[in-house]
Amino acid sequence: MAKKRANGEGSIRKRSDGRWEGRYTAGRNPETGKPIYKNVLGKTQAEVKEKMAKAIEKGKGVDVVRAGKYTLGQWMGVWFENVAQVKVRPSSHATYRGYLDNHIRPNIGNIPLNKLTTLDLQGFYKKMLGEGRVERIESQKQPKGLSPKTVRNLHQVISSALKLAVQQKLIPANPADGCALPRLEHREMQTLTTDQLNAFFREAKASGVFELYYLELATGLRRGELLGLHWEDIDLEQKVISVRRQVVRINGQVMEAPLKTKNSYRTLAIGEDVAEILRQQKEKVGGTYVFPSSTGGPISPDSVLHMLHRVLNRAGLPKVRFHDLRHTFATLALQNGVDIKTVSGMLGHYSAGFTLDTYAHVTTVAQKNAAAQMGQLLSAAL
Repeated sequence: MAKKRANGEGSIRKRSDGRWEGRYTAGRNPETGKPIYKNVLGKTQAEVKEKMAKAIEKGKGVDVVRAGKYTLGQWMGVWFENVAQVKVRPSSHATYRGYLDNHIRPNIGNIPLNKLTTLDLQGFYKKMLGEGRVERIESQKQPKGLSPKTVRNLHQVISSALKLAVQQKLIPANPADGCALPRLEHREMQTLTTDQLNAFFREAKASGVFELYYLELATGLRRGELLGLHWEDIDLEQKVISVRRQVVRINGQVMEAPLKTKNSYRTLAIGEDVAEILRQQKEKVGGTYVFPSSTGGPISPDSVLHMLHRVLNRAGLPKVRFHDLRHTFATLALQNGVDIKTVSGMLGHYSAGFTLDTYAHVTTVAQKNAAAQMGQLLSAAL
């Protein structure tokens, strides 16, 4: 069948398989002068006309030649060196590098940047959910797939790099914009009751880890913040702790890193009970860290979690996350009359509103108690 012109732009033909194909010029190679062709497919001639018109409009201003020099993996490297290392925290550099080296490049890194589709990304995310975890000693007993949160983080990194590619006129649109992302898992908050704390502390003492978990429950520090404490951060005379760093595991290595946000840098007051426990801890250990490893360096975050589960198991208590000890601190503080703004500041949250949303169930009970007390007060006045 003879070729048909579509409004003077490119050509349309019917293929032997029954589908229609539109072929148009996307640009010219500056070295050879030869045209660079692209094509679209459809079931009908009208569908192809519409697709081709949209493709030509989208492609206006796109540097097809320069885009053809990059694979997705190569462009991700350009983005990482020129944008990520400037904008994100140093602790995130290694995380992003791990995403690139362990997940993105091995799976979809060879796809040409200008041929990457939403479907390519969707298939990648599905694969990561099923079998994306890198084999390491500390993750041997964990599921083989990445968590929805990690997959969403991968998407955010890829989308940021592709957004830059759009700005640089390498691709007409960001294929990551159309992706369906996995829902975040909602994990119920679990806290230890005052009755359970008695058994927990008794077993923690027997296991030789009482000081670490007592300080956690007295301050609500994040796990990395607790493990990153140096003795120079603690003033036992003034009874204050300065939170200045955290300990993290990145690509299998335990290291210090800056804190999560600017609100995470904070000074906490401690009671005499905590100060006395820290004095005892200082007599037991020397060196830099308040809670050092056997070699004197920082303890692995995985180790204190496994230790927590052993203590809970021996005490006959339900298994909770380390983060749930932080929740326990906040819940007990709010239940015992500490105001929401003070608790928010101690936790290092960016706003009291976030704290209020997180612990709405606790404040609801407090409001009911306040309403009952006011009712008794006003009834008595009658």
